[in-house]
Amino acid sequence: MSHPVFKRVLLKLSGEVLAGKKGFGIDPERAHALAEEVKSIRDLGVDVGLIIGAGNLFRGAKAAGKGMERVTGDYLGMLATIMNAISVQDALEHMKCETRTLSAINVSQIAEPYIRRRALRHLEKGRVVIVAGGTGNPYFTTDTAAVLRATELKADVVLKGTKVDGVFDKDPEVYSDAVKFNTITFKEVLTQELRVMDLTAITLCKENELPLRVFNINTSGDLKRIVLGENIGTLVQN
Repeated sequence: MSHPVFKRVLLKLSGEVLAGKKGFGIDPERAHALAEEVKSIRDLGVDVGLIIGAGNLFRGAKAAGKGMERVTGDYLGMLATIMNAISVQDALEHMKCETRTLSAINVSQIAEPYIRRRALRHLEKGRVVIVAGGTGNPYFTTDTAAVLRATELKADVVLKGTKVDGVFDKDPEVYSDAVKFNTITFKEVLTQELRVMDLTAITLCKENELPLRVFNINTSGDLKRIVLGENIGTLVQN
């Protein structure tokens, strides 16, 4: 059996991965499928941190565009990430995969507070750590939260699971002639204004020399194959 090429990873997913056929809400079957993917790499002995967005439930920026106060919208989005996190935690624990949810917002009845040393301790004990509540501050996306936590928790790589097969020169869902990059630099992402992550997240990756791999989370088994060293999706690095 092959050995994993990473000791610790931070998996970043959009909330849409939990949505069912209607494209909204939390589908328990989707949560179960995601939990299977996560468990497959935890079973390899890889430390797993996980951050899930809130797009299946609420988008603060979109609500702000319709008149809601941006800060209010962002906090509602953070609360939605906690709902997603608890759903995935439940699915993982049904598979006997020990999991802890740590939140940047205090919701002590359902999640532990995010404390870096506590999160590291859980990882060292082999638990999957789901980090919810974003950074705990408005105006920061879950992309930025993912890179920040990956840096704090000493992850080897950020794995961003999307609904496309990597980074393209333009939207592959709109343009049939879109070209996929196998590798690209953070500088090129910034210069070409490619929609990989928000600018703050990309800059954090660049400054901390933290590699990012973008792949299609909906392709069963690809997460495990990446952890085992296969060149899937797009690698973004300095």
